[in-house]
Amino acid sequence: MITAHPSLLRDLIERCETLSRRLAAHPSADTARRLEDATYTLCVITGTRQLDMALFVARQQMVAATQRHHPLHD
Repeated sequence: MITAHPSLLRDLIERCETLSRRLAAHPSADTARRLEDATYTLCVITGTRQLDMALFVARQQMVAATQRHHPLHD
């Protein structure tokens, strides 16, 4: 399975979370549009259709990538 680079996933997760908080605190059309764009991108990258599932899958992919690059030694 092809996955996005962990730094891209991390950036998109942070962007979606920040925009979600900003939208909840100070609703605006610009913030809503930016969140929609970031959500769409994260969903496409993770093969999902909803933000909560996209965030879950992205976090799993980041953990998996970290484990591949830094495996635990016995």
